[in-house]
Amino acid sequence: MIAALGPRSINATPSKERPMVKWISVAIVVMVMAATVSFQVSAQQNQMSFFVTSAGSGNGANLGGVAGGDKICQTLAAGAGAGAKTWHAYLSTKGADGKPGVNAKDRIGNGPWYNAKGVMIAKSVADLHSDSNNLKKDTALTEKGTVVNGVGDTPNQHDILTGSQADGTLQPGDGDTTCNNWTSNSDGSGSAQLGHVDRMGRGATASSWNSAHPSRGCSQPNLIATGGNGYLYCFATN
Repeated sequence: MIAALGPRSINATPSKERPMVKWISVAIVVMVMAATVSFQVSAQQNQMSFFVTSAGSGNGANLGGVAGGDKICQTLAAGAGAGAKTWHAYLSTKGADGKPGVNAKDRIGNGPWYNAKGVMIAKSVADLHSDSNNLKKDTALTEKGTVVNGVGDTPNQHDILTGSQADGTLQPGDGDTTCNNWTSNSDGSGSAQLGHVDRMGRGATASSWNSAHPSRGCSQPNLIATGGNGYLYCFATN
């Protein structure tokens, strides 16, 4: 005769199965957390419309022209999952070969711009070039969401190629401040006007993010010696 089963016997989980049930529950929680984090990262990358490049051309200020600078921005953005947007480097150029010069501020779209973590950098072109912008060391992040080395870090790499003055237009004067419109890596014939991504350093213009001082030359060693690595500011134009 089969003995009747009490309520406790019917509902109880065998002791050997309890560790497996607990492990499955933990695994589900971990998977949900990972999916949430992945979704948040993806959303931030889709929103990203500004970054500092994590790498330069490696060939000094020779970017292959301003179009080459744009290509660096586009390639790095694509690697970070934001390649669907059109990206331009913040670079000014001088008129040459019958072609007019270009001001950096005129080639970056209208804004607003957000970094890789979704923090707003500036609302508009005017805001970007005003004292109210939010561009500083802990917000001017790379496409990977990392901080660029600045004053006090080793090595200091806070110099960013711009060729521009503080209002976003071409740096004036007879000298070459764009390393032959971003096609030269030689020294002695020109320089590149630089900004400080951390807005720190010596001199009256050290706090300028886009027009702190000129480089020592256009070669990679001289960009490094000045305090940089040939990095660029990149903005989504759409």
